Amino acid sequence: MCLAVPGMLTAVDNGTGQVEINGLARSVSLLPLEDAAVGDYVIVHAGFAISRLSKSEAEETLEILKEMR
Repeated sequence: MCLAVPGMLTAVDNGTGQVEINGLARSVSLLPLEDAAVGDYVIVHAGFAISRLSKSEAEETLEILKEMR
């Protein structure tokens, strides 16, 4: 089973970005979202930012994932 998680984009540099997910920074490819900007909330799957979502959608999804632990 695959899982994609939301995070906030904190840095962008030449096609890659840093995403904060639950306080941890991860490097991701921004190739699927070339116009992504710092502050965007994105869905991360297998090292790629694959789509954008709102802050409220990201927070709701993270809360659901916490409840699953």
